[in-house]
Amino acid sequence: MEIKKVGVIGCGLMGAGIAQVSAAAGYEVVVCEVEQRFLDKGMASITSSLAKLVEKGKLSDTDRNSTLARLKGTTSLDDLASCNLIIEAIIENKKIKHETYIKLDQICPPETILASNTSSLSITELMAAVSPGRQQRFFGLHFFNPVPLMKLLEAVRTILSDETAYAAVCEFGKTIGKAVVQTRDSSGFIVNRLLVPYLLDAIRGFEEGIGSIEDIDKGMMLGCGHPMGPLTLLDFVGLDTTYYISEIMFEEFREKRFASPPLLKRMVLAGMNGRKSGRGFYDYSDPKNPKPMKLN
Repeated sequence: MEIKKVGVIGCGLMGAGIAQVSAAAGYEVVVCEVEQRFLDKGMASITSSLAKLVEKGKLSDTDRNSTLARLKGTTSLDDLASCNLIIEAIIENKKIKHETYIKLDQICPPETILASNTSSLSITELMAAVSPGRQQRFFGLHFFNPVPLMKLLEAVRTILSDETAYAAVCEFGKTIGKAVVQTRDSSGFIVNRLLVPYLLDAIRGFEEGIGSIEDIDKGMMLGCGHPMGPLTLLDFVGLDTTYYISEIMFEEFREKRFASPPLLKRMVLAGMNGRKSGRGFYDYSDPKNPKPMKLN
């Protein structure tokens, strides 16, 4: 089950990154977006990303041009029909994802492998939208942001997974330079299953007064060797994203460690989503020198 041509649905931050690393590895890639303006923006970000690699001497002009030549953009799902593997990287909305899979199921030949880049939704629930025969070739391929730099790829299997097809997507991950970890379909997979409770506990600790924002971050950085503290990481990931993922995981497991702390919910309702909104646990009015917010 050889993968030669890759389709990517969504050309946002994650989709553009997946398309870039796939094309750079030698795959012919077709990227699909709902509107031309979104496609243009995503393709421009890929061009910019590759240009920066050339400037840093990490990529030659020839390889940059070859990578771009292997990329094709479209606003029609029909153009993905000839792809061996299609990776969906759109909004975390089950209804929209299901509508997309239903269309792909009708367009693509039976041997086409479908995968979702979801970080928390159930792969089994997502694959329910396609025909029984294709469900065996439906997987989770969870990339990490930024895709060109982060080495990890979680390959998620279900109880129906075809072993040959699963081996093919794992091998694909290796060929695009990722370290592939295999995991079964359980909300959060490996990384978020462990990371989300840690981040939520950091918020609870701050709520309970165990330390200031700066001291909690400094404690984990200097005491455990983490590159950034949990509250800084929350701002980087996005508080709204973390809140959304925690709600899904709490619905799955019904365990307190996955429940959103009251402060997180209040911050999200107030539009304090971290770096992208300019305010979270830190104030990013001066991005080079963020200051801790007064939250209690």
